[in-house]
Amino acid sequence: MHNLSKWLLGFVDLWHSVKGRNLHWNRDNQAELAQLRQERILAEKALEAELKKHSVQLEHEINLLKTRHDAELSMYKTRCKQDIKDYQHYLDSLDQLKKSIQSSYTHLPESVALTIHHHAKHLLHNMWEAEDYEQKIRYEMQLIQFMTAVHEDARLHLEDANTGNLPESTLKLIRKN
Repeated sequence: MHNLSKWLLGFVDLWHSVKGRNLHWNRDNQAELAQLRQERILAEKALEAELKKHSVQLEHEINLLKTRHDAELSMYKTRCKQDIKDYQHYLDSLDQLKKSIQSSYTHLPESVALTIHHHAKHLLHNMWEAEDYEQKIRYEMQLIQFMTAVHEDARLHLEDANTGNLPESTLKLIRKN
């Protein structure tokens, strides 16, 4: 028992010694600790100010991006509306072409006029859907060549200069494609 109390007193002395050293260390370094606390507070405030500044900058950049996006979207919508209007004009023109063929070649079966009309629409769709600009131009040139052949055949037929009863140039282009 005596050993236990001796050991316990030794432990208490060690505990007081460690606490005392800690207290002395804190007292000796109190100015440095206060300075470190002050520097930490200042660093936190500087970091907070920097974060607010970055937050304001990011908000400004986001607003600029939104404005630019809205403007681009508006322009894209306008372009799409114009494209739809242009496409509708093309389709109307092709319908007039079909009527012109039917009135010029009254003896022509309706299925032939519809085939010519369908081929022109097919060229128009290919031109419209082409992703590559060069491919788009090739389809556009084919459509122009085809439309020109149809009008030339109709004009020749009306002038009675065309010896055949069919729009030969037009049908030749359909066979070629």
